[in-house]
Amino acid sequence: MKLNTNYDKLQNSYLFVEIANRLKKYTAANPSANIIKMGIGDVTRPLAPCVVEAGLKAMSEMGKAETFRGYSPDSQGYEFLRNAISAYYASFGVKVGAGEIHVSDGAKSDCGNIVDMFDTDNTVLIPDPVYPVYFDSNIMSGRKVVFCDATEENDFAPLPDDKTDCDIIYLCSPNNPTGSAYTFTQLKKWVDFANARGAVIIYDAAYEAFVTDSDVPRSIFAIDGARTCAIELCSFSKTAGFTGTRCGYTVVPNELCGGKLAKMWARRQSTKFNGTSYIQQRMAEAAYSAEGVKQNLENIHAYQKNAKLISDTLTEAGIYHTGGKNSPYIWLKCNGDSWDFFDKLLTQANVVGTPGSGFGKNGEGFFRLTAFNTYEKTQEAMQRMKKILG
Repeated sequence: MKLNTNYDKLQNSYLFVEIANRLKKYTAANPSANIIKMGIGDVTRPLAPCVVEAGLKAMSEMGKAETFRGYSPDSQGYEFLRNAISAYYASFGVKVGAGEIHVSDGAKSDCGNIVDMFDTDNTVLIPDPVYPVYFDSNIMSGRKVVFCDATEENDFAPLPDDKTDCDIIYLCSPNNPTGSAYTFTQLKKWVDFANARGAVIIYDAAYEAFVTDSDVPRSIFAIDGARTCAIELCSFSKTAGFTGTRCGYTVVPNELCGGKLAKMWARRQSTKFNGTSYIQQRMAEAAYSAEGVKQNLENIHAYQKNAKLISDTLTEAGIYHTGGKNSPYIWLKCNGDSWDFFDKLLTQANVVGTPGSGFGKNGEGFFRLTAFNTYEKTQEAMQRMKKILG
């Protein structure tokens, strides 16, 4: 028996596990500390009322013989949800067929599993800094990974370099962790780059609901040419507060690889995944109803208000940052070791954020804050930060 030695190439501790360990150690020594958490991108506002109602109704159906459901009839998800997702795309001008949508238990799962579709003899291009799952999942599989630099000079929104050779490209916009967002013009450059090389873009659109600028697309499929080179991952986690409920989906267009990749993904899911529960899918359907979108926007607007407050506070202090608009993340320059800044913020302000170095070498000297808290706690956190940033 031989173990997968690719795991030996991973960092010893997952970023957010290390944050949790440091927080646990500090709170054990300081049990009366009033900690404000702005680190992990986990929502705090409750599910929309119509989503809860749909969940209760579905649960009731599961308790009756005549309406009970077992396995989903299709690994892609129930047709009612795929139709709702297709209609949601249409609401902002993007055409995605219901048959191109594959429902799952979340974008993170799909992000880790999508690599099953590709041979290990592919070169993967990932921006740095980056959401750790993109990198880790490919290292686990033994692929070669190269990076494109996201830096202060390009406002953490790097564009393709014709000298770079790659087969698979990861993009996230609005971006986690930096909060940057590609414009239509910028994203078109990536699409053209991928098509010219026969490469595939794995596009993470988990934060599309936070887009407010008209020149920022909410889907890569708003870009001409994307259907021949892109897969889109999306999630109900941030759009509808499903971080603990778990539901997401992946769009694989029919034009990609002549339709073969969509068939492969459906085959992979039917073999390794028994589908998202009926209850969750009914809740997700409600989230994309007209009333659900309206109710969820109330939560999103609350987070956007928090993001603006953080951004305004940093601007007032003269601190360079990206995000705070089109995104629930704020990426700020901390001028030094990011873990040192983490410890300083924790011990002197009792505020928890995320060190930029955990997202890659270009993250060193930067720090991520999230807007996923109450407005009152965000205000308090900003007041505390002003004292140590001044």
